[in-house]
Amino acid sequence: MSVTTTRARPAPRARLERTRPRLTGRAAALLIAIALLVVMALVPIGRYLEQRAAIADLERRTAQLEARNADLRAEVATLHDPAELEKLARECLGMVAPGEVAFVTAGEKPSRADC
Repeated sequence: MSVTTTRARPAPRARLERTRPRLTGRAAALLIAIALLVVMALVPIGRYLEQRAAIADLERRTAQLEARNADLRAEVATLHDPAELEKLARECLGMVAPGEVAFVTAGEKPSRADC
């Protein structure tokens, strides 16, 4: 014959209410440390954003200057053309080729905006 014994389960304990505060000293120290790190990171982040804006401005200015340089290179190329040089000499300097006669009209001022 076998005797089976049944154990009675103990009655569940009533939940105890916490008497300690939820924010412990360690948690408060950790929270302060994290807040301090966030505040310390604000200055470098601000500088980073300012530098990015400065870089964008410099890149925009560089693109403008490169376009201007291309225009000036094209103008220099046209100035190496003998026909363009002769045109400028006649219009801006009033020069004439050998054997030609220059006539100047009184009261008329030449337009030298492009010279």
